[in-house]
Amino acid sequence: MKTNFLGIFALANVLLVLSCAQTVKKAEETPEQATTIVEQTPVYDTNDPQTILAAIEQKHGGWGDLWKKGDVQYTYKYHDPTLNKTDLSTERYIFANEASYGHYTQHEINVMPGTEGNITQCFDGEKTIVMVNGEKTDDPQANAVGAFLRGANYFWFVMPYKLNDKGTITTYQGQKEYKGSNYDILKVTYDPELTGKEQNDIYILYVNPDTKLIDRFYFSLPFLGVNDPVLIADYEYEDIDGQLISTKRTYFLPNEQGAYGDEPSLIQTMSDITFSNGFTAENLMDQ
Repeated sequence: MKTNFLGIFALANVLLVLSCAQTVKKAEETPEQATTIVEQTPVYDTNDPQTILAAIEQKHGGWGDLWKKGDVQYTYKYHDPTLNKTDLSTERYIFANEASYGHYTQHEINVMPGTEGNITQCFDGEKTIVMVNGEKTDDPQANAVGAFLRGANYFWFVMPYKLNDKGTITTYQGQKEYKGSNYDILKVTYDPELTGKEQNDIYILYVNPDTKLIDRFYFSLPFLGVNDPVLIADYEYEDIDGQLISTKRTYFLPNEQGAYGDEPSLIQTMSDITFSNGFTAENLMDQ
């Protein structure tokens, strides 16, 4: 059972974007609208869970601030400590059109494992191409994975802002204790009339009411038969130029008995993060 879950999670980045793709994109806001959002001071009210999501947005630095930065580049390490395998990429995103670039110098899990050389994926805001050692590939699986990962990796980076998109259904579930602190619990899912799916992804967010940060969340993957939110993500943050970024993410998967080990099943880290690099659709793939 553990092996099955690891196989499921190896594709988690690919598939989680499916539940989010049909929500309204934050990037559709104008810079003026985004600036207005960041200037507001939301009230943190457990009777209105949308205010909690708004407070999370502001605590992270605000969508308006992120929009004005224009773009980001960072080194992304996606590591399976049990198998000692890694996907290592340079990631670039343009916030205005959600363009997404990933250049993989190591690809042993999700991205064409077993293929020699470097893999580049690029979504320019309209279409995705995948290149192997500088040559465009027509491999259908590589192109499908590339297209989904470009959206998924972007989504995970801007997740604090995406959670409050139109089409999300949020309920307050009370408080729970975790590591000596009381957390407000939010359940977030999606409007089936908007997504067109009978079973939508579910997030159970642990929000620290003092810091306004999501330190832990449980989530489901119904597309792969994980209908209950039993996958765990723990986040650690760093302040990078006024944005709180989840630079370390550890994931725990249950075994056949539903128990979790002490050591994470997957570890993701982000480093060398820089904003305002001047990326455009034309130069996004420049080395």
